Amino acid sequence: MHTRTVSRWTALASLPLGLVLMTGAAQAHTALFSCYDNGDGTVLCEAGFSDGSSASGVPVRVLDAEGGVLVEDKMDANSEITFTRPDGAFSVLMDAGEGHQITIPADDIY
Repeated sequence: MHTRTVSRWTALASLPLGLVLMTGAAQAHTALFSCYDNGDGTVLCEAGFSDGSSASGVPVRVLDAEGGVLVEDKMDANSEITFTRPDGAFSVLMDAGEGHQITIPADDIY
């Protein structure tokens, strides 16, 4: 009977640790994406993930106001992409898969 009580206490004591580990796994991979106006008619976008993972090879699309594709490319080895800034309204979409899509409108690119 004493052994059973110790087992219960051991299980209860390890429960918070298990919850912390599960929470960390659920939050380990948030997409990050920023775009900047280079001041020379081009835009630089950088991407990555909150766990330090590279976004190299992740697809990026520059879309016009109606959603038409103006530029379609992938992040380079440095998780960057540079493109000529389109005239008029546009947005930049990084698509790293379900739950990892970020769109930046032209008005938010400085």
